[in-house]
Amino acid sequence: MTMVRSGARGDHDTGPAPEALRLVKVTKTYGTGDGAVTALDGVTLGLARGTFTAVMGPSGSGKSTLLQCAAGLDRPDSGIVRVDGRELTGGSEAELTRFRRGRIGFVFQQYNLLETLTVAQNTVLPLKLAGRRVDRGRAREILTAVGLGDRLGHRPDQLSGGQRQRVAIARALVTEPRVIFADEPTGALDTRSAREVLTLLRQAVRVHGRTVVMVTHDPVAASYADSVLFLADGRLAGRLQAPTADAVAERLAHLGDDVTAGV
Repeated sequence: MTMVRSGARGDHDTGPAPEALRLVKVTKTYGTGDGAVTALDGVTLGLARGTFTAVMGPSGSGKSTLLQCAAGLDRPDSGIVRVDGRELTGGSEAELTRFRRGRIGFVFQQYNLLETLTVAQNTVLPLKLAGRRVDRGRAREILTAVGLGDRLGHRPDQLSGGQRQRVAIARALVTEPRVIFADEPTGALDTRSAREVLTLLRQAVRVHGRTVVMVTHDPVAASYADSVLFLADGRLAGRLQAPTADAVAERLAHLGDDVTAGV
């Protein structure tokens, strides 16, 4: 499956940033008193632009909270979050929303497509929400690249799970985001569809120059990434470069042995 190379970026592009994502001593706690749970405990990390990073850890390790805070969907209690050089831990909710719509793409486990809209309409929805010009030819080009050029007029209930997730990836790419956050994007898919979706995410990095951050529980899915970050008890517990499924599974079995403050 071949993906097209992205064209010229829009006015929202302000030039290169040294890192796509930077977290500095990010902390997030839910609840109060004896019932308080520290989901993130002073996490510091940096991810280079044009990389594919998987985030892994046991249930309750903080991986989903990390993604939500990094993507500006939730605000940390303390610390700094920068995406593409822009600090998210400040400013108004309206400013944050505008930034997300211009610089960030999302792919979720349950697709989050609107059932009443066609494939093409779902794909260009982020552009409409951001008040940007809708280039339907560009949307068709992206949908063709993800293998859905003959499904433009279909609605989600006429598609398989894998096809729905490919629409979600096209929707994430159409705004030309700097970073794509994917939350268990293959969790609801069969093996073949999962492999196709992971290949598309990897090509978003290789061909489009995007940065992908993916939360997953699956060592095979993680093996598609350039590196894997491991979390345990809200803290970083190591990093694995050029991962294989076996190496990821082995590291997961020993999480917590050497929890560190930053990676």
